[in-house]
Amino acid sequence: MCGITGWVAFERDLTADRIARDVLDAMTATHVCRGPDAGGIHLERHAAIGHRRLAVIDIEGGVQPMTAEHDGRLLAALTYSGEVYNHRELRAELEAAGHRFRTRSDTEVVLRGYLEWGEGLAERLNGMFAFAVWDARREELLLVRDRMGVKPLHYHPTADGVIFGSEPKAVLAHPSVRPVVNLDGLRELLAFTRTPGLTPYQGISEVRPGHVVRVRREGISVRRYWSLEAREHTHNLETTVATVRALLDDIVHRQLEADVPLCTLLSGGLDSSAVTALAARSLGQAGAGPVRSFAVDFTGQGENFHADETRSTPDGPYARLLAQHVGADHDVIELDAADLTDLAHRSAVLRARDLPGGFGDMDVSLLLLFRGVRRTSTVALSGESADELFGGYRWFHDPAAIAADDFPWAVALSGLGGQGTGPREQLLDADLLRKLDLGGYRRARYREALAEVPHLPDADPVERRMREISYLNLTRFVCLLLDRKDRMSMANGLEVRVPFCDHRLVQYVFNTPWSMKSFDGREKSLLRAAVRDVLPAEIADRVKSPYPTTADPHYPVLLRAELAELAAEGKSPVLGLLDRRRLADALAPDTDPQSVRLGVDLALDLNAWLTDYQVTLEL
Repeated sequence: MCGITGWVAFERDLTADRIARDVLDAMTATHVCRGPDAGGIHLERHAAIGHRRLAVIDIEGGVQPMTAEHDGRLLAALTYSGEVYNHRELRAELEAAGHRFRTRSDTEVVLRGYLEWGEGLAERLNGMFAFAVWDARREELLLVRDRMGVKPLHYHPTADGVIFGSEPKAVLAHPSVRPVVNLDGLRELLAFTRTPGLTPYQGISEVRPGHVVRVRREGISVRRYWSLEAREHTHNLETTVATVRALLDDIVHRQLEADVPLCTLLSGGLDSSAVTALAARSLGQAGAGPVRSFAVDFTGQGENFHADETRSTPDGPYARLLAQHVGADHDVIELDAADLTDLAHRSAVLRARDLPGGFGDMDVSLLLLFRGVRRTSTVALSGESADELFGGYRWFHDPAAIAADDFPWAVALSGLGGQGTGPREQLLDADLLRKLDLGGYRRARYREALAEVPHLPDADPVERRMREISYLNLTRFVCLLLDRKDRMSMANGLEVRVPFCDHRLVQYVFNTPWSMKSFDGREKSLLRAAVRDVLPAEIADRVKSPYPTTADPHYPVLLRAELAELAAEGKSPVLGLLDRRRLADALAPDTDPQSVRLGVDLALDLNAWLTDYQVTLEL
């Protein structure tokens, strides 16, 4: 797992440009957090390629950028981030075709695979990846991103080429790119959805999941190499359950490969418990156990916890139960309100995300959890994306959310904001909110996404609608969480793998009828049935509980005190975006700090971003 970046300029000789190397070094340096182990650059006439490495497989051999030559002539140069879990099979196929390897790394498999199959390589890869190949023979660049968008990749077209990087910070390090955000950018930032391919920064795009971007002298072209397809499901329930389990066994086994310490992230919920239990079984069968697991908890959480409609039970006891059940070496990273409001920690979150308005204390706690995990492990397996795939969220089961002409999570989680009238936007200026029309923007994006959904002819209306709900979650909601997990983990040089994003499993379950996914009337019925035999009954039957947020009453108090200081200074850039009356009400002594927590959190994030990134708003 690594950070990649580069610059292609067809009208310049970068080797003769005195500042080109300095620019490339600066771009590459922004990704030291993603690749703390080593760095390198490749510079030639029209291409400057940078890389920062987190060494996971073949520590000595997988140095990058990696090049391939023939008779002293450069064929291609690769900068690659990710893991390819079928690299052994691909290596055997390439060796049979005459390729010779000098390393054990999956990086070289990707490079040799490109030489053999060109951009058709993307369809052959099983894994999470984002990479750039400079083809010296054709003088063209290929940018490739994995099917589910687990690993990020951004690019900025220029008059004579392109600038690219894993994260926007690498692109913004180029002197020709400025952090400019217009109305649409701010809408994308605040509307509580994620539009594939777009970023809030003007001129900076994402490579969409499952897409290839080709950069030539003639211009830039984009090709989709994978998408969710509507296929008739012919298996009965028993066979479907068995198929899901067989896929999970294979996926987890493949994703346990590493030449560095590995662990799992264990909350005590169904998803993370399933991954941990299957990992423990696979490691045990290989004589490599026990599995190591980590959880996050908050000081006083047991005393302060109160059940509500989203969280009926605390995680801690269930995580400990599963760890004991599988014999895991289990650790808990405990945090307090001071940790979550610490300015250095909040700044680290902003620097990791390059954007504000994420998930508040959940972002900070995830960052600090990963910081603790990284002290002993370099790779972690996560249960992320199971809810989107198997129908775990409450909006899959909420008639109002299902029937709404909007993203279902936006309806079910209206208290989080994104429509301009929610708690998150409660401090923003009313005129600005009218101009943004967040609700209208989000609904337009919803209709755009709905038009993409593949359907089977003559589908039952319920099945048709639930296919739409699944598609929206797998292409619009999951990317919010995958991006968050990638940024918080890679900010600590930790690689997080996501077994539930294996495209074979995703395609199969996407086409499994909703009646099978909810066959016993519960959320994630299919997953429960597939892994019940490796879990304690208490966990197999546990009700869905989201990622925890602190219940410490000191947290919103500390946040509000920080915003009061900014307001008193009177010079903070965010004040121009806030409604002064609403701000005064939020800071009034008789206002409950908890009631304005989300709005205060967003205001502080916006201010730090505008200040630290020197953002120009064109509103």
